[in-house]
Amino acid sequence: VQFRVRYSETDRMDAVYNSRVLEWFEVGRTEYTRSMGLTYAEVEERGILLPIVEAHVEYEGRAGYDDLLEMTTTASMPSRLKVRFDVSIEHANKDGRVASGYTLHAVTDSSGKPVRPPQWLLDVLQGGEGTE
Repeated sequence: VQFRVRYSETDRMDAVYNSRVLEWFEVGRTEYTRSMGLTYAEVEERGILLPIVEAHVEYEGRAGYDDLLEMTTTASMPSRLKVRFDVSIEHANKDGRVASGYTLHAVTDSSGKPVRPPQWLLDVLQGGEGTE
């Protein structure tokens, strides 16, 4: 996903404010599932929620207003009940990584009870279509 840093995402030092990176990670997760054939809203409509249980960010470089960035997101299953999204954000038109990290999500039903992911979700996370 390519995007530009908006003015509202910067601080007085004309640098991306640190909490914005986690918001960008959310964009990465949403676009990842969409690119695999299933929107995040459809995942929830099918009764599966993915609440964050852990987040890690490494701030590796600087980005300022109107910089063009490129974000790459991948997914994996580190355990039977958790999904991990790894994210890397780099400058699109020059060298340099801005941030990288991951979010770890529990797989739950709509009541919040941990469940094993259904096959259709595993297919999405492994790069397939999200059909039942």
